[in-house]
Amino acid sequence: MVVLATKCYVSGDARERALDGMTSLVANDLGELDVEFDVGVRHDDFVSVTVSGDDETVARNVLREEWGEITDHFTDGETYVGTLEGWDDDGFVLDAGTEVRIPADGLGLGTGSPEQIRDRFGIVQHLSMRFVYDEDGDHELADDERDRLYDWTRGQGRVNANSATRAEVRATVNRAGHANDIVTVERLGLLEQSVICRENTDAPGLLASIGGYLPAELKAVIPQ
Repeated sequence: MVVLATKCYVSGDARERALDGMTSLVANDLGELDVEFDVGVRHDDFVSVTVSGDDETVARNVLREEWGEITDHFTDGETYVGTLEGWDDDGFVLDAGTEVRIPADGLGLGTGSPEQIRDRFGIVQHLSMRFVYDEDGDHELADDERDRLYDWTRGQGRVNANSATRAEVRATVNRAGHANDIVTVERLGLLEQSVICRENTDAPGLLASIGGYLPAELKAVIPQ
């Protein structure tokens, strides 16, 4: 079984739709590999995939590469993935199967409080984030995670969302009449998406327009 670094934290019909979508995504990831699989959700909302068949080792590696893996074994200095669960003046709290606190000076994302940094980079709750484990607790965001977030601020503007599938976000953008104002909706996780704006599209304005249609946390990333 592979425990993926993405969560299904919605309930009711939304949960069923999300899991149906996750099953389709896993099927696409595994392509023509000779495996059977079953998608489930752990008690802590992390998505799990049980794989069997001749190509099961390859399939597990594909899923780890695509989604990241939640593990209960940590080695000092190695990179792992967790989802953002909380934040305060002292830093970010990630869920990596166990609670991992990234202190404010381990974020490496410039000046400001953790809350200000979260706003500046459009970091929505439950976003999967890579970190370097430290056995003494001085964990840091991984360099490639910092690079990803800085790249967001160098682009054309984004609106990041949680609690919705990619299809739901695309439908919301269309419903609000902004289909021609975006480049695409980038999947950040099962329920975390990033709407990439076209040049001259105002990200805060787009957020305000679609916000009434989408019951989600939305954050605009403004080009710096």
